[in-house]
Amino acid sequence: MRALVYQGEKSLEYREVDDPRRGESDVVVAVESVGICGSDMHAFLGHDERRKPPLILGHEAAGVVMDGDLAGRRVTVNPLVTCGTCLACLRGRENLCPDRQILSMQPREGAFAEMIAVPPSNLFEIPDAISFDVAALAEPIACGWHAVRLARQALSIPLSEARILVIGGGAIGVGATLSLIAAQASDIVVSEPHAGRRLYLNDNLGFSAVDPAGIRADDQFDLTVDAVGFSATRSHSVAHARPGGVIVHIGLGEASGSVDFRRMTLQEITFIGTYTYTRDDFTAAAQAICDGRLGALDWIERRPLGDGQAAFDDILAGRVQAPKIVLKPAG
Repeated sequence: MRALVYQGEKSLEYREVDDPRRGESDVVVAVESVGICGSDMHAFLGHDERRKPPLILGHEAAGVVMDGDLAGRRVTVNPLVTCGTCLACLRGRENLCPDRQILSMQPREGAFAEMIAVPPSNLFEIPDAISFDVAALAEPIACGWHAVRLARQALSIPLSEARILVIGGGAIGVGATLSLIAAQASDIVVSEPHAGRRLYLNDNLGFSAVDPAGIRADDQFDLTVDAVGFSATRSHSVAHARPGGVIVHIGLGEASGSVDFRRMTLQEITFIGTYTYTRDDFTAAAQAICDGRLGALDWIERRPLGDGQAAFDDILAGRVQAPKIVLKPAG
């Protein structure tokens, strides 16, 4: 099969590779659409020690099952493979499984390829009316869905009454915003420094997207969602959290940096780290997509998988306004 292979810092090669290695219970899925995630970009830049080249990246996938009982079915893929037997899995917190694996990280090759191997329990069937491009958004949206569920549990007021700041207008921030809207939140500000993307979000999605520099120093929010995860955005989250407020931290932009823990303590600000999603969260997000509860989900730019290097270069250079680029193995 052909795949886009991460070769080293800022280097991808579209070439022939072996068909995917299958675990004992895996089935093969022919990939129709696969999104570029921020974590793929981190690996591309050489910033993710967990993803060592050569490696096929990509984990936001949808396609058609090629074998097994589900052969011929249209599916979106939950890329998080867990043991199912540990304490975390038994408690419904599969995302914390100590033996978890994820597509695009050794030992599981990713979905920037014509085919992937995955357990059938990680597949969610999609109706014919849902395109593969839209179905591939289930994974990034599930990250926001999971964060919103945890925030809802921690807040002392209903989401419908909360003033909310979402930091970052990429796919994770957009997914979190749509999940918030589906949960009856309405007073939401999206902080996005890229002027072109702000314009895109406001004109195409009807968001209230603003330049972070325009948020007043004394402006405070009941809930802040950090969908970026840099030191500066963490500090921004704490600075704008209302006393008794909640911060949910999704982004994995960088590991270094500190925040004002003194303010967090004195003002009883709750900080929740959120990683991916549980199986139930993924299923709920995928079902919400199928039910049309998250809108048209038409904020996608499509490119052939063979043009993957150029797509990554354009994202890095800030030439992409759409929150998500979806690569197409079939061209």
